[in-house]
Amino acid sequence: MRESKKRRANGIVYHVGRPGEDGYTNRVVQTWGMDGHNSHTNICSSSARAGYNFWLGQDRPSPDFANARVILLISSHLETGHYFNPHAQRIIEAKTDGAKLITFDPRLSNTASMSDVWLPTYPGSENTILLSIANHLIQNNLYNKDFMQKWVNWKETLKAVVNGQLSVNSEQLSAEIRSACSSSSLQPSTFDLFDRLLKDLYAEYTFERAAKESEVPIERIQETARLVANCEGKLATHVWRSASVGNLGGWQVARCLLFLNVLTGSIGNKGGTSMTGWNKFVPKPFKGAPAPETWNELHYPIEYPLAHYEMSILLPHMLEEGRGDIDVYFTRVYNPMWVNPDGFMWLKALKDEDSKIKCYVALTPTWNETAWFADYVLPTGHGPERHDLMSQETHAGQWIAFRQPVRRVAMERAGMKVDFTYQANPGEVWEENEFWIQLSAKMDPDGSLGIRQWFESPYRPGEIITVDEYYQWIFENSVPGLPEAAAKEGLTPAGIHAQVWRVRSEEGKLCSV
Repeated sequence: MRESKKRRANGIVYHVGRPGEDGYTNRVVQTWGMDGHNSHTNICSSSARAGYNFWLGQDRPSPDFANARVILLISSHLETGHYFNPHAQRIIEAKTDGAKLITFDPRLSNTASMSDVWLPTYPGSENTILLSIANHLIQNNLYNKDFMQKWVNWKETLKAVVNGQLSVNSEQLSAEIRSACSSSSLQPSTFDLFDRLLKDLYAEYTFERAAKESEVPIERIQETARLVANCEGKLATHVWRSASVGNLGGWQVARCLLFLNVLTGSIGNKGGTSMTGWNKFVPKPFKGAPAPETWNELHYPIEYPLAHYEMSILLPHMLEEGRGDIDVYFTRVYNPMWVNPDGFMWLKALKDEDSKIKCYVALTPTWNETAWFADYVLPTGHGPERHDLMSQETHAGQWIAFRQPVRRVAMERAGMKVDFTYQANPGEVWEENEFWIQLSAKMDPDGSLGIRQWFESPYRPGEIITVDEYYQWIFENSVPGLPEAAAKEGLTPAGIHAQVWRVRSEEGKLCSV
């Protein structure tokens, strides 16, 4: 790694399936001064993320299932498409309280079997059904006009008609819009023109068309539209994979689904759908390296300028084309030969005699097809064998949890000294956090590459940081309200290490788990 760094900017790649902690390894890769992070997202959720991001600037939703009046899911079942285990509990509790559950899925999944309305959609027809529901709301004036007038870019949309960027079926309406937009400013009363524009644009999306394309009984589509129209601003929706990843243009599924939230005014309110950043908290570490100045075209090829995440599925193909090579390739919680649709291309790249991948390191505690071809298989631990901070948008509130390696904590409480977590883990399994700290320090022992500085302790200048110090600094400086909450429990922020806690940051409470 040291020789690669001295020779060129982007010779090292870290390819992750499921990261253990938000931003941790991204920070590590940035300290190396390279665009070396690769992800599995392009075969997972990037289409849905793109649709959400184009709407709101954040790439995933946070539905308030617990307080919803209507829940609309596009997925095979509660967890494969809805990401977090607590969602299942909250959806069922909401249903018990009277919420209506609607599921789009070709299969009779567990979720579909519990739904008030199940729409076994023909794959690729989901958008048409969603837009037919939107059209029902628009044509019958059942949408929240106050919310739309305040929060959507309706004035810019009218101007797009004038500029020829948006076509209108009615020439008379087009002329009226051009006339209204000729004034220096649009008045709120001009919103009526936008209302008529919506009616014009979406009129083609009828229930009959949706039923024909989806092969779903029209009565189920009509019932779904009736429930959505009566959600009272409490429509909780979610799509993650499913239709969004399984179809060309799948990013439109997320856009069409969120359109229903916009029309019903169900965004950012109780029982509606928020964005991840409103219900998730990621504390900053003690020191962050600047973004790299280089661009890795093996991750983001220049012919894909709109790629929402790394085009990781293309990596072995680009290596085959001679567009680059890799000095050191890491995989973590990732088995590309098995996961990707073209596993034999990954096999070919890993076996290549011309050494397109010169050194392959599989970071995994479990054997898999890809690890068979690794130069090094290094067991790095999962949940109970590692430290990490966790925060997910599981409900309408922010929280952060601190997970610790179970056996290490037990040994330390028993008075046994543990310097590194592998000394406590069964099988001497390393935890990823300590692994990256030590590897980066060894990569630049004298600091000449500019890497070591990012791993020196804020408490012991010139010395390499320990994992305890890393989290101690975060607890003392990056979690609002934690020092005060810890003091009430007779603890210092660093004293949290000795116990297992969850911080409910929106309330400033420290909860034992």
